[in-house]
Amino acid sequence: MKRLDSPKDHHSPLAVVLKALKDAAAPLSGETLASRLGLSRAAVWKRINRLKALGYGIEGSPRRGYRLLTIPDKLLPEEISQGLKVCQLKGPIYHFETLASTNDLAKELGAKGAPQGTLVVAEAQSKGRGRLGREWDSPQAAGLYVSLLLRPPLPPTELPQITLTTAVAVVRAVRRATGLTLGIKWPNDLLLGDQKVGGILTEMETETDRIRHLVVGLGLNVNNVQFPAELKTTATSLALAAGGPFPRLQILKAWLEEFEDLYERFLARQFPDILAEWKKYTVTLGKAVTVRQGEVAISGEALEVAPDGALLVQTRTGDIVRVTSGEIAPAPGPGPGDEIPS
Repeated sequence: MKRLDSPKDHHSPLAVVLKALKDAAAPLSGETLASRLGLSRAAVWKRINRLKALGYGIEGSPRRGYRLLTIPDKLLPEEISQGLKVCQLKGPIYHFETLASTNDLAKELGAKGAPQGTLVVAEAQSKGRGRLGREWDSPQAAGLYVSLLLRPPLPPTELPQITLTTAVAVVRAVRRATGLTLGIKWPNDLLLGDQKVGGILTEMETETDRIRHLVVGLGLNVNNVQFPAELKTTATSLALAAGGPFPRLQILKAWLEEFEDLYERFLARQFPDILAEWKKYTVTLGKAVTVRQGEVAISGEALEVAPDGALLVQTRTGDIVRVTSGEIAPAPGPGPGDEIPS
C-alpha cells in the first residue's frame, strides 16, 4: 500500500504551484513562480518534481521555464479541491494508488477523530466491499472508489434515510456529468437498465442513542470495459452504456457538490422532499420482490418507502411488512413486475 500524497487542500504549496501552471498562458520561469507564490526557487523545483512523480506532464527548460502539458487521469487531492463548490465537505483528502478498502480506512480515521468531510479516495482497491460482505470489483483507474466521513447529530435509526439521500446525489451527479440517468434499487444499488453500475455502503459507529460518525462509501463503474465472468451479465459501466469514457474527476466533484446540497437539506429535516425525488428514479416500487434477511425471505409487492426509509412490502396474504434492511431478489414465479438481481 502506497499513499501518493498526504491530505491536501487547495491552499497547499503543491496545489498552489499546480494552479499557477494551469492558469499560465505561457511557460513560467522558476524565478517567476517563486516570486509570485512566495517560495524559494528550490521549493518550486521540489514541487515541480513532485507533480511529475504524480503523473503530470511538465516541460521545463532553463530559458523558457515550466509548462504544463498533460494532466493524469487520477483523483488527486489537488485536482479534487480545485474549484470544488462545497462549504462543509472540504476534506482533508487522502489519496492512494491502491488501498484495501476506502471504507475501512475512513472508519479508522473517524475513530481517531478525523473531521466531517474527510474523504478517502483510491485508484484501485484490493479488498473493496459491497453490502453483506461481498467483494466489489475495483480495477485500477476504472471507477470511483471513495468514502466520505460524516458526523451528523442524529440517532442511528436515520441511517437508511442517509443511504437514500446518497443515492439521489449519485443520480444527480451522473446525469449532470454524463447525461445518463441511473435507476435506484432499494436500498443501495444503482442501475443502468437492468444492470448494476454502482453501489452504496453506509457504515456507522454509535454510542447510546446517537451516531458518533458514519462513512458513506461509493463504488461506481465509470470506465470499466470488462468484468469478472460472474459479473458479465449483471454489471455494466457508464462508458459501456455511452460508448466512450468519462472524466472520473468531474463525476466525483459533482457528487460531492450534490451530496452536500442534499445533506444540508436532510439535516434541515427536508427528507420528505428528498424521498419524493428518490421515488422518481426508483426501479423497486410497484414490483414483485423477495427481500432476503439471512434465512428469512419476505415476498410480495414493494408498495412504498416509508418516511423513515423502510420498504413496505405487501405479502400475498395482504399483510404489509416493514423492511429496514435486506437484499432484494426476484420474487419466485413468473411475472412482468419481477425485480432484477444484482
